Amino acid sequence: MPGFELFSDLERKEVNDVLDNGVLMRYGFDAMRKGHWKAKELETELATTFQSNHVQLVSSGTAAVSVALASAGVGAGDEVIMPTFTFVASFEAIMMLGAIPILVDVDDTLTLDPKAVEAAITLKTKAVMVVQMCGSMGNMDALSKICNENNLIFIEDACQAIGGTYKGKPLGSIADLGCFSFDFVKTITCGEGGAVVTNNKEYYINADHYSDHGHDHVGNDRGAETHPFLGYNFRISELHAAVGLAQVRRLPEFIAIQKRNYTIIRDALSKVPGVTFRRVPDGGEESYSFLNFFLPDTETALNVSKGFKENGVDVCWNYYENNWHYINKWNHLKDLKSLFPISKEVKKGLEYLKTKSFEQSDHFIGRNISCLIKLSWTEDEVRIRASKMAELIKAIN
Repeated sequence: MPGFELFSDLERKEVNDVLDNGVLMRYGFDAMRKGHWKAKELETELATTFQSNHVQLVSSGTAAVSVALASAGVGAGDEVIMPTFTFVASFEAIMMLGAIPILVDVDDTLTLDPKAVEAAITLKTKAVMVVQMCGSMGNMDALSKICNENNLIFIEDACQAIGGTYKGKPLGSIADLGCFSFDFVKTITCGEGGAVVTNNKEYYINADHYSDHGHDHVGNDRGAETHPFLGYNFRISELHAAVGLAQVRRLPEFIAIQKRNYTIIRDALSKVPGVTFRRVPDGGEESYSFLNFFLPDTETALNVSKGFKENGVDVCWNYYENNWHYINKWNHLKDLKSLFPISKEVKKGLEYLKTKSFEQSDHFIGRNISCLIKLSWTEDEVRIRASKMAELIKAIN
Protein backbone atom coordinates (compact mmCIF):
# COMPACT_ATOMS: atom_id res chain seq x y z
CA MET A 1 0.00 0.00 0.00
CA PRO A 2 -0.44 2.29 -1.82
CA GLY A 3 -0.99 1.20 -5.40
CA PHE A 4 0.45 4.37 -6.88
CA GLU A 5 3.91 3.04 -6.00
CA LEU A 6 3.65 0.50 -8.81
CA PHE A 7 1.96 2.29 -11.72
CA SER A 8 2.59 0.49 -15.01
CA ASP A 9 1.62 0.34 -18.67
CA LEU A 10 -1.61 -1.39 -17.59
CA GLU A 11 -2.90 1.81 -15.99
CA ARG A 12 -1.67 3.93 -18.91
CA LYS A 13 -3.47 1.71 -21.41
CA GLU A 14 -6.83 2.04 -19.62
CA VAL A 15 -6.47 5.82 -19.24
CA ASN A 16 -5.48 6.23 -22.89
CA ASP A 17 -8.67 4.42 -23.92
CA VAL A 18 -10.64 7.17 -22.23
CA LEU A 19 -8.52 9.98 -23.64
CA ASP A 20 -8.83 8.51 -27.13
CA ASN A 21 -12.62 8.56 -27.06
CA GLY A 22 -12.80 11.84 -25.14
CA VAL A 23 -15.69 10.83 -22.85
CA LEU A 24 -14.69 11.56 -19.27
CA MET A 25 -18.17 11.16 -17.75
CA ARG A 26 -19.41 7.73 -16.73
CA TYR A 27 -22.98 8.29 -17.99
CA GLY A 28 -24.27 9.09 -21.49
CA PHE A 29 -22.42 9.95 -24.71
CA ASP A 30 -22.89 6.36 -25.88
CA ALA A 31 -22.02 6.94 -29.55
CA MET A 32 -18.67 8.56 -28.75
CA ARG A 33 -17.32 5.87 -26.43
CA LYS A 34 -16.04 3.31 -28.93
CA GLY A 35 -17.29 0.62 -26.56
CA HIS A 36 -15.38 1.86 -23.52
CA TRP A 37 -17.31 1.98 -20.21
CA LYS A 38 -14.58 1.99 -17.58
CA ALA A 39 -16.80 2.60 -14.55
CA LYS A 40 -19.14 -0.23 -15.54
CA GLU A 41 -16.19 -2.54 -16.16
CA LEU A 42 -14.68 -1.66 -12.79
CA GLU A 43 -17.97 -2.32 -11.00
CA THR A 44 -18.10 -5.76 -12.62
CA GLU A 45 -14.50 -6.52 -11.58
CA LEU A 46 -15.15 -5.34 -8.03
CA ALA A 47 -18.30 -7.45 -7.74
CA THR A 48 -16.19 -10.51 -8.52
CA THR A 49 -13.37 -9.42 -6.20
CA PHE A 50 -15.76 -8.77 -3.31
CA GLN A 51 -18.00 -11.78 -4.03
CA SER A 52 -20.99 -9.44 -3.98
CA ASN A 53 -24.04 -8.99 -6.17
CA HIS A 54 -23.91 -5.22 -6.52
CA VAL A 55 -21.27 -2.48 -6.62
CA GLN A 56 -21.86 1.25 -7.04
CA LEU A 57 -18.82 3.41 -7.74
CA VAL A 58 -18.73 6.86 -6.18
CA SER A 59 -16.31 9.78 -5.95
CA SER A 60 -14.56 8.88 -2.66
CA GLY A 61 -14.59 6.62 0.38
CA THR A 62 -16.30 9.40 2.34
CA ALA A 63 -19.02 9.56 -0.30
CA ALA A 64 -19.32 5.77 -0.10
CA VAL A 65 -20.11 5.94 3.63
CA SER A 66 -22.73 8.68 3.20
CA VAL A 67 -24.29 6.94 0.19
CA ALA A 68 -24.38 3.58 1.99
CA LEU A 69 -26.04 5.05 5.06
CA ALA A 70 -28.55 7.08 3.04
CA SER A 71 -29.34 4.12 0.78
CA ALA A 72 -30.31 2.07 3.84
CA GLY A 73 -32.55 4.84 5.18
CA VAL A 74 -30.31 6.56 7.73
CA GLY A 75 -31.21 10.22 8.05
CA ALA A 76 -31.87 13.19 10.29
CA GLY A 77 -31.89 12.41 14.00
CA ASP A 78 -30.80 8.78 13.64
CA GLU A 79 -27.88 7.57 15.72
CA VAL A 80 -25.01 5.67 14.12
CA ILE A 81 -22.58 3.83 16.40
CA MET A 82 -18.95 4.18 15.28
CA PRO A 83 -15.47 3.66 16.79
CA THR A 84 -13.21 6.20 18.48
CA PHE A 85 -10.37 5.12 16.18
CA THR A 86 -11.04 5.78 12.50
CA PHE A 87 -10.62 8.68 10.09
CA VAL A 88 -12.51 11.94 10.53
CA ALA A 89 -14.50 11.11 7.38
CA SER A 90 -16.53 8.61 9.41
CA PHE A 91 -18.28 11.20 11.54
CA GLU A 92 -18.33 13.75 8.70
CA ALA A 93 -20.24 11.31 6.49
CA ILE A 94 -22.75 10.60 9.25
CA MET A 95 -23.31 14.25 10.16
CA MET A 96 -23.75 15.22 6.52
CA LEU A 97 -27.01 13.25 6.60
CA GLY A 98 -28.18 15.01 9.77
CA ALA A 99 -27.54 11.82 11.74
CA ILE A 100 -25.63 11.66 15.02
CA PRO A 101 -22.33 9.78 15.42
CA ILE A 102 -22.22 7.82 18.68
CA LEU A 103 -18.60 7.03 19.46
CA VAL A 104 -17.72 3.93 21.46
CA ASP A 105 -14.54 2.19 22.60
CA VAL A 106 -12.31 -0.05 20.54
CA ASP A 107 -10.75 -3.25 21.87
CA ASP A 108 -7.48 -5.02 21.08
CA THR A 109 -8.61 -5.58 17.48
CA LEU A 110 -8.42 -1.75 17.17
CA THR A 111 -12.02 -1.84 15.99
CA LEU A 112 -15.43 -1.75 17.67
CA ASP A 113 -15.74 -3.51 21.02
CA PRO A 114 -19.02 -5.47 20.81
CA LYS A 115 -19.74 -4.87 24.51
CA ALA A 116 -19.36 -1.13 24.04
CA VAL A 117 -21.69 -1.29 21.04
CA GLU A 118 -24.39 -3.08 23.03
CA ALA A 119 -24.16 -0.53 25.84
CA ALA A 120 -24.59 2.38 23.38
CA ILE A 121 -27.81 1.21 21.71
CA THR A 122 -30.83 3.46 22.26
CA LEU A 123 -34.26 3.84 20.69
CA LYS A 124 -32.67 6.25 18.18
CA THR A 125 -29.93 3.85 17.05
CA LYS A 126 -30.34 3.05 13.35
CA ALA A 127 -26.98 1.60 12.34
CA VAL A 128 -23.66 0.24 13.55
CA MET A 129 -20.57 1.01 11.49
CA VAL A 130 -17.46 -1.08 12.03
CA VAL A 131 -14.29 0.47 10.58
CA GLN A 132 -11.69 -2.09 9.51
CA MET A 133 -8.80 0.23 10.37
CA CYS A 134 -5.28 -0.46 9.17
CA GLY A 135 -6.19 -3.57 7.23
CA SER A 136 -7.84 -5.80 9.82
CA MET A 137 -11.26 -6.52 11.23
CA GLY A 138 -13.42 -6.54 14.32
CA ASN A 139 -15.36 -9.44 15.76
CA MET A 140 -17.71 -9.65 12.82
CA ASP A 141 -19.83 -12.50 14.17
CA ALA A 142 -20.54 -10.70 17.45
CA LEU A 143 -21.25 -7.37 15.74
CA SER A 144 -23.52 -8.99 13.17
CA LYS A 145 -25.42 -10.79 15.93
CA ILE A 146 -25.96 -7.52 17.82
CA CYS A 147 -27.31 -5.85 14.68
CA ASN A 148 -29.62 -8.74 13.86
CA GLU A 149 -31.00 -8.94 17.38
CA ASN A 150 -31.65 -5.20 17.52
CA ASN A 151 -32.87 -4.75 13.93
CA LEU A 152 -29.98 -2.41 13.12
CA ILE A 153 -28.29 -1.75 9.78
CA PHE A 154 -24.75 -3.10 9.74
CA ILE A 155 -22.26 -0.98 7.78
CA GLU A 156 -18.72 -2.11 7.05
CA ASP A 157 -16.17 0.60 6.35
CA ALA A 158 -13.37 -1.36 4.69
CA CYS A 159 -11.69 1.68 3.15
CA GLN A 160 -8.30 0.62 4.55
CA ALA A 161 -8.83 -3.12 4.31
CA ILE A 162 -9.21 -4.18 0.70
CA GLY A 163 -7.74 -7.66 0.35
CA GLY A 164 -8.47 -8.75 3.91
CA THR A 165 -10.85 -11.64 4.60
CA TYR A 166 -12.97 -13.05 7.41
CA LYS A 167 -13.89 -16.74 7.30
CA GLY A 168 -13.22 -16.75 3.58
CA LYS A 169 -15.30 -13.68 2.77
CA PRO A 170 -13.69 -10.43 1.61
CA LEU A 171 -13.83 -7.61 4.13
CA GLY A 172 -16.48 -5.17 2.96
CA SER A 173 -18.80 -7.94 1.78
CA ILE A 174 -19.94 -9.21 5.18
CA ALA A 175 -22.28 -6.51 6.49
CA ASP A 176 -25.48 -5.16 4.90
CA LEU A 177 -23.37 -2.65 3.00
CA GLY A 178 -19.62 -2.25 2.59
CA CYS A 179 -17.63 0.87 1.78
CA PHE A 180 -14.28 1.22 0.03
CA SER A 181 -11.89 4.04 -0.76
CA PHE A 182 -9.64 4.23 -3.79
CA ASP A 183 -7.91 7.50 -2.98
CA PHE A 184 -4.26 8.13 -3.75
CA VAL A 185 -2.86 6.31 -0.69
CA LYS A 186 -4.98 3.15 -0.70
CA THR A 187 -3.83 -0.33 -1.71
CA ILE A 188 -5.50 0.16 -5.07
CA THR A 189 -6.07 3.70 -6.23
CA CYS A 190 -8.19 5.58 -8.72
CA GLY A 191 -6.58 8.85 -7.63
CA GLU A 192 -9.95 9.61 -6.04
CA GLY A 193 -12.84 7.20 -5.83
CA GLY A 194 -14.85 4.82 -3.72
CA ALA A 195 -17.44 2.08 -3.86
CA VAL A 196 -20.55 0.84 -2.10
CA VAL A 197 -20.92 -2.95 -2.03
CA THR A 198 -24.09 -4.86 -1.14
CA ASN A 199 -26.16 -7.97 -1.83
CA ASN A 200 -29.37 -6.03 -1.15
CA LYS A 201 -30.91 -4.97 -4.47
CA GLU A 202 -33.00 -2.19 -2.93
CA TYR A 203 -29.96 -0.63 -1.27
CA TYR A 204 -28.05 -0.89 -4.56
CA ILE A 205 -30.80 0.82 -6.57
CA ASN A 206 -30.98 3.57 -3.98
CA ALA A 207 -27.20 4.03 -4.14
CA ASP A 208 -27.23 4.07 -7.94
CA HIS A 209 -29.86 6.83 -8.00
CA TYR A 210 -28.75 8.81 -4.94
CA SER A 211 -25.16 9.16 -6.13
CA ASP A 212 -26.26 10.82 -9.40
CA HIS A 213 -28.85 13.46 -8.53
CA GLY A 214 -31.60 10.84 -8.26
CA HIS A 215 -31.35 9.77 -11.92
CA ASP A 216 -33.00 6.37 -12.45
CA HIS A 217 -30.57 5.40 -15.28
CA VAL A 218 -33.35 3.72 -17.27
CA GLY A 219 -32.87 3.62 -21.04
CA ASN A 220 -30.22 5.28 -23.20
CA ASP A 221 -31.57 8.83 -23.21
CA ARG A 222 -30.13 10.60 -20.20
CA GLY A 223 -32.37 13.61 -20.77
CA ALA A 224 -35.46 11.42 -20.50
CA GLU A 225 -34.50 9.75 -17.23
CA THR A 226 -36.85 10.26 -14.30
CA HIS A 227 -35.93 11.18 -10.74
CA PRO A 228 -37.67 8.93 -8.19
CA PHE A 229 -36.11 10.92 -5.37
CA LEU A 230 -33.55 13.62 -4.61
CA GLY A 231 -29.89 12.84 -4.86
CA TYR A 232 -26.47 14.44 -4.99
CA ASN A 233 -23.40 14.34 -7.21
CA PHE A 234 -21.08 11.60 -5.98
CA ARG A 235 -20.12 10.36 -9.46
CA ILE A 236 -16.72 8.94 -10.33
CA SER A 237 -15.17 9.94 -13.66
CA GLU A 238 -14.13 7.55 -16.41
CA LEU A 239 -10.50 8.62 -16.00
CA HIS A 240 -10.49 7.68 -12.32
CA ALA A 241 -12.32 4.43 -13.02
CA ALA A 242 -9.80 3.56 -15.74
CA VAL A 243 -6.91 3.75 -13.29
CA GLY A 244 -8.86 1.63 -10.79
CA LEU A 245 -9.70 -0.97 -13.42
CA ALA A 246 -6.03 -1.70 -14.01
CA GLN A 247 -5.24 -1.56 -10.30
CA VAL A 248 -7.93 -4.00 -9.15
CA ARG A 249 -6.63 -6.57 -11.61
CA ARG A 250 -3.24 -6.22 -9.87
CA LEU A 251 -4.66 -6.62 -6.36
CA PRO A 252 -3.30 -10.19 -5.84
CA GLU A 253 0.16 -8.90 -6.81
CA PHE A 254 -0.08 -6.04 -4.32
CA ILE A 255 -1.37 -8.23 -1.48
CA ALA A 256 1.44 -10.75 -1.99
CA ILE A 257 4.07 -7.99 -1.71
CA GLN A 258 2.39 -6.55 1.38
CA LYS A 259 2.26 -9.97 3.02
CA ARG A 260 5.96 -10.61 2.35
CA ASN A 261 7.03 -7.24 3.77
CA TYR A 262 4.63 -7.45 6.72
CA THR A 263 5.83 -10.93 7.64
CA ILE A 264 9.51 -9.99 7.60
CA ILE A 265 8.95 -7.06 9.96
CA ARG A 266 6.57 -8.93 12.25
CA ASP A 267 8.95 -11.86 12.58
CA ALA A 268 11.73 -9.48 13.65
CA LEU A 269 9.57 -7.61 16.18
CA SER A 270 8.09 -10.78 17.63
CA LYS A 271 11.50 -11.51 19.17
CA VAL A 272 11.60 -8.16 21.01
CA PRO A 273 10.55 -8.30 24.70
CA GLY A 274 7.47 -6.20 25.45
CA VAL A 275 6.10 -6.20 21.90
CA THR A 276 2.67 -7.72 21.29
CA PHE A 277 0.40 -7.49 18.26
CA ARG A 278 -3.19 -6.49 17.55
CA ARG A 279 -5.65 -9.34 17.82
CA VAL A 280 -7.03 -10.71 14.58
CA PRO A 281 -10.32 -12.58 15.22
CA ASP A 282 -10.29 -16.32 14.55
CA GLY A 283 -10.90 -16.94 10.87
CA GLY A 284 -9.62 -13.52 9.84
CA GLU A 285 -6.70 -12.63 7.61
CA GLU A 286 -5.39 -9.09 7.43
CA SER A 287 -4.76 -7.26 4.18
CA TYR A 288 -1.18 -6.75 5.43
CA SER A 289 -1.38 -3.05 4.57
CA PHE A 290 -0.26 -2.08 8.09
CA LEU A 291 1.59 -3.79 10.92
CA ASN A 292 0.09 -2.82 14.28
CA PHE A 293 1.86 -3.66 17.53
CA PHE A 294 1.58 -2.70 21.19
CA LEU A 295 4.22 -1.61 23.67
CA PRO A 296 3.85 -1.88 27.47
CA ASP A 297 2.58 1.69 28.02
CA THR A 298 1.81 4.97 26.26
CA GLU A 299 5.03 6.66 27.30
CA THR A 300 7.13 3.89 25.80
CA ALA A 301 5.09 3.92 22.59
CA LEU A 302 5.49 7.68 22.23
CA ASN A 303 9.24 7.40 22.83
CA VAL A 304 9.59 4.59 20.30
CA SER A 305 7.56 6.56 17.75
CA LYS A 306 9.84 9.56 18.32
CA GLY A 307 12.92 7.34 18.07
CA PHE A 308 11.71 5.92 14.76
CA LYS A 309 11.33 9.40 13.28
CA GLU A 310 14.72 10.59 14.54
CA ASN A 311 16.42 7.55 13.04
CA GLY A 312 14.80 7.54 9.63
CA VAL A 313 12.15 4.87 10.18
CA ASP A 314 9.25 6.55 8.37
CA VAL A 315 5.53 5.75 7.89
CA CYS A 316 5.09 4.58 11.49
CA TRP A 317 2.64 6.38 13.78
CA ASN A 318 1.32 6.46 17.30
CA TYR A 319 -2.23 7.73 16.82
CA TYR A 320 -2.85 8.88 20.39
CA GLU A 321 -1.98 12.51 19.58
CA ASN A 322 -3.10 12.35 15.94
CA ASN A 323 -5.95 14.75 15.09
CA TRP A 324 -7.07 12.88 11.97
CA HIS A 325 -7.63 9.41 13.39
CA TYR A 326 -8.34 9.41 17.12
CA ILE A 327 -10.92 11.14 19.27
CA ASN A 328 -8.26 12.47 21.63
CA LYS A 329 -7.62 15.35 19.21
CA TRP A 330 -10.98 15.70 17.46
CA ASN A 331 -11.65 19.09 19.03
CA HIS A 332 -13.50 20.30 15.94
CA LEU A 333 -16.05 17.56 16.64
CA LYS A 334 -16.17 17.81 20.43
CA ASP A 335 -16.37 21.63 20.40
CA LEU A 336 -18.89 21.58 17.51
CA LYS A 337 -16.86 24.07 15.52
CA SER A 338 -17.80 23.89 11.88
CA LEU A 339 -17.98 25.98 8.73
CA PHE A 340 -21.16 24.21 7.66
CA PRO A 341 -24.52 24.40 9.46
CA ILE A 342 -25.08 21.82 12.16
CA SER A 343 -28.66 21.42 13.29
CA LYS A 344 -29.68 21.98 16.88
CA GLU A 345 -30.67 18.32 17.03
CA VAL A 346 -27.21 17.13 16.03
CA LYS A 347 -25.53 19.55 18.42
CA LYS A 348 -27.72 18.28 21.22
CA GLY A 349 -26.97 14.70 20.22
CA LEU A 350 -23.24 15.36 20.52
CA GLU A 351 -23.36 16.93 23.97
CA TYR A 352 -22.24 13.60 25.46
CA LEU A 353 -18.74 14.13 24.04
CA LYS A 354 -18.10 17.00 26.47
CA THR A 355 -17.99 14.60 29.40
CA LYS A 356 -17.56 11.16 27.87
CA SER A 357 -14.20 9.46 28.46
CA PHE A 358 -12.76 6.50 26.58
CA GLU A 359 -10.24 4.87 28.90
CA GLN A 360 -10.30 1.53 27.12
CA SER A 361 -9.57 3.14 23.75
CA ASP A 362 -6.78 5.19 25.34
CA HIS A 363 -5.30 1.97 26.72
CA PHE A 364 -5.01 0.40 23.27
CA ILE A 365 -4.40 3.41 21.02
CA GLY A 366 -1.90 4.96 23.42
CA ARG A 367 0.27 1.81 23.36
CA ASN A 368 -0.10 1.15 19.64
CA ILE A 369 2.31 1.84 16.82
CA SER A 370 0.97 1.42 13.31
CA CYS A 371 3.42 0.96 10.43
CA LEU A 372 2.40 1.31 6.81
CA ILE A 373 3.63 -1.51 4.59
CA LYS A 374 4.93 -0.11 1.33
CA LEU A 375 4.85 -1.90 -2.00
CA SER A 376 8.00 -0.27 -3.32
CA TRP A 377 10.36 -1.71 -0.70
CA THR A 378 12.75 -4.41 -1.88
CA GLU A 379 13.14 -7.50 0.29
CA ASP A 380 16.60 -6.37 1.33
CA GLU A 381 15.28 -2.94 2.31
CA VAL A 382 12.57 -4.55 4.42
CA ARG A 383 15.04 -6.78 6.25
CA ILE A 384 17.29 -3.81 7.04
CA ARG A 385 14.27 -1.83 8.20
CA ALA A 386 12.99 -4.68 10.38
CA SER A 387 16.36 -5.09 12.09
CA LYS A 388 16.65 -1.35 12.71
CA MET A 389 13.15 -1.20 14.20
CA ALA A 390 13.84 -4.11 16.53
CA GLU A 391 17.12 -2.60 17.76
CA LEU A 392 15.53 0.82 18.35
CA ILE A 393 12.68 -0.70 20.39
CA LYS A 394 15.14 -2.70 22.50
CA ALA A 395 17.18 0.44 23.17
CA ILE A 396 14.15 2.53 24.19
CA ASN A 397 11.88 -0.03 25.87
